Amino acid sequence: MNQNQSQNQSQSATTIQNPKPPYEPQVKGPEMTDRDRLNDILALEKYLTDSFNVSAREASHLSLHQDIMTVLNETHQCQYDMFQMMFRKGHYKLEAEQQTKLDQAYQQFSGYMSQFPYQTSAVQ
Repeated sequence: MNQNQSQNQSQSATTIQNPKPPYEPQVKGPEMTDRDRLNDILALEKYLTDSFNVSAREASHLSLHQDIMTVLNETHQCQYDMFQMMFRKGHYKLEAEQQTKLDQAYQQFSGYMSQFPYQTSAVQ
C-alpha cells in the first residue's frame, strides 16, 4: 500500500475503508451507478475465472490447456485489479481482526499439517 492510499483510508479499530466518491448518491435509486457497473464487471470476471478453471482442468490437448491457462491467469488478474479499484473507490471495506483470534486460527490450522501428504518444515 502506498502512502497516498494509507492517508486516504479512514480506519477505525475494526474497519479499513477508503472514502466513497462524493458524486455517489447517499440513497440508492433505480438508476445504475458507477458502483453497479463495477459490481457487474467484477461478477463477470468471477464467473469467467470459474469457467476457465473448469476448462483448464478438462482440456485434453497441451497447447489448448496452455492457452486456457494464459487466459485464466489474465482473468484472475483482471478480477483482482477490479476489486482493488473498487476498494480504492470506497465500495468495499475490510474488517480488521484481533491478533489473538489470528493466533488462535493459526494454531488450530497448523495442527492440520500432519494430514498433508507432503510435509514441510515450516508454514510460510
